[in-house]
This record gives sequence, C-alpha cells and structure tokens, in this order.
Amino acid sequence: MARQMASGPAATAPWLTLILAVWLFISPWVLQSASMGNFAWDAWIVGVLVALLSLGALYQVTEWEDWGNLILGLWLFISPWVLGFSGTMAAAWDGWIVGILVAAISIWGITAIRGYHGAAHA
Repeated sequence: MARQMASGPAATAPWLTLILAVWLFISPWVLQSASMGNFAWDAWIVGVLVALLSLGALYQVTEWEDWGNLILGLWLFISPWVLGFSGTMAAAWDGWIVGILVAAISIWGITAIRGYHGAAHA
C-alpha cells in the first residue's frame, strides 16, 4: 500500500492532538496532581494513546485514528465523573477542556480526511 500524506486540515489535526497529548501526559505534574491516582493514571494512559494515534495519523491518512481520538476525547470529558476526581477543579477542568478539544479536533480531522479522499478520487 502506498503511503498517503495529507495537506491542510487533514495534516494539521494530528499535530494539534499530538500537542494536546503531550500536555495531557505532563499535566499531572504541572497541575501538581501527580499523586492523585485516578487523574494521573488517566492522563498518562490517555495521553500516550492519543499520541500514538496522532503519530499514526501523521504517517498514513486514514479516518480510524481520528475516530479513536474522538472516543478518547469523549472519555476524557466524562472521566472526572467516572473516576471520581470531579471535585478537584484543576484535574477536572483539565479533563473537560482537553477532552472537548481532542474530540472537536478529531471531528475536524474526520471531515477533512473525507474531503481529502473525495478530492483524491475525483
């Protein structure tokens, strides 16, 4: 299979989610919440997963990485309630904001990829 490199939004979205993944991974230390088990582990695990999906999207133009990041973004948004750290404002807001951003960028990436593939086959 030939490697397909995207341009425009289809190439920008993975870079943005990669930046958010790095922030998510370091945020327990920056927010001084690394000792908070649920928040810290959630940020570290989801941060690595978002980074891996974003790196994959940089290499090959496909939708599934963005769909994976969309699911992870939605998980980040609900995780403060599910994992019980919604009372810790810094950690909760980090989950809510990063979750919304990852989900929104992933939706943008999905629509951009669909447009990119449509234009490539036209």
